[in-house]
Amino acid sequence: MSFQSFSDFKDFDDAKLSEEIVTAKKSLFEMRLKKATRQTFKPHLFKHTKRKIAQLMTIERQRKENKN
Repeated sequence: MSFQSFSDFKDFDDAKLSEEIVTAKKSLFEMRLKKATRQTFKPHLFKHTKRKIAQLMTIERQRKENKN
């Protein structure tokens, strides 16, 4: 699995962007839960998910700044 590009996320509308952020945060929570309960998980997905959340939140913040 490779990182998704920043330009892929720029095409999302505001509702889809918010939905993706929530989905990614839930995924990160579930991974942390699996780690804490010693279930099997893929540790590299922590980095991928955190990076995805940061990119999505950056786009969301930039759009809010441009509207003001």
